[in-house]
Amino acid sequence: MANWKEVLEEIQTLLREGNSNPLDSVRRKYLAALHGKTGRNVIAYYSGWLQKPNQLDAILNDKDKNAFMVTVHKMDRRKGLDLILHTPGGDLAATESIVDYLYSMFGTDIRAIIPQISMSAGTMIALSCKEIVMGKQSNLGPIDPQIGGVPCQGVLDEFEQAKKDIKANPFAAPLWQSIISKYHPTFLGTCQNAIDWSEKLAEVWLGRNMCAENPAKAKKILREFSDHKMNKSHSRHISKEKCREIGLSVLDLETDSELQDLVLTIHHSFMHTFTMSMAVKVVENQMGIAFVESIQMQPPSNPYQQPTK
Repeated sequence: MANWKEVLEEIQTLLREGNSNPLDSVRRKYLAALHGKTGRNVIAYYSGWLQKPNQLDAILNDKDKNAFMVTVHKMDRRKGLDLILHTPGGDLAATESIVDYLYSMFGTDIRAIIPQISMSAGTMIALSCKEIVMGKQSNLGPIDPQIGGVPCQGVLDEFEQAKKDIKANPFAAPLWQSIISKYHPTFLGTCQNAIDWSEKLAEVWLGRNMCAENPAKAKKILREFSDHKMNKSHSRHISKEKCREIGLSVLDLETDSELQDLVLTIHHSFMHTFTMSMAVKVVENQMGIAFVESIQMQPPSNPYQQPTK
């Protein structure tokens, strides 16, 4: 396996040799090698949120549908799909649309590969697959929905606690009023709808693929991943062994050393891409077809521009 330093050295060597796009060359070399190893289609869905936090396009959004359309085009869909995921998550509606699209293209023959982290909506995509390849360093995350970074279940639990406290002690009302007055109209209903929506999607996706032969297992998985009280934080990192214990169909990345080497080398090459370029997100297949989101730079101001009235 080419480690972090060796991948960087390979990139630097290509640059010295006159290669104008060494980052692209290295990524595509190893994505093609992974396809050669498995005989399956490969799409790497990578966000650079760790290197470039707070970038809007780093999260999963509706633009990503175009990325998947571009990278699926011309694939032999009979070969299935290995979907490499590295993402903090994002928009639930976009996630539903992307999962439905990939299902319409490849049916149930989709395998998720998690080199490091696939959180929130990224975990939901992984749950829609037939199996998940994880290493000792890999993590999924809770799927309880958030609104503006606030956990929906936490809001509902807090409101119920407020009702109990005020009923037991009316003098507690002013304290709770200062908190609840910040909720806008329909906020509680919106939180409940988001919870119901995400849980229903995950249940349906598990039931038609990974847990098709054992619906009871799907309910246990859903309970473990969606329970905010149990997980304590939306950012909790759930390990490979915990995922297997919960009931997911998990394959050990370490079982096949060649596969492990290729996956982790691909991961390092994407990490270097985000560190050394303006890229915020890259969606790329084994044929070298890529959809890239970059940091949006503000155009320089024109000192000769006439003032507006």
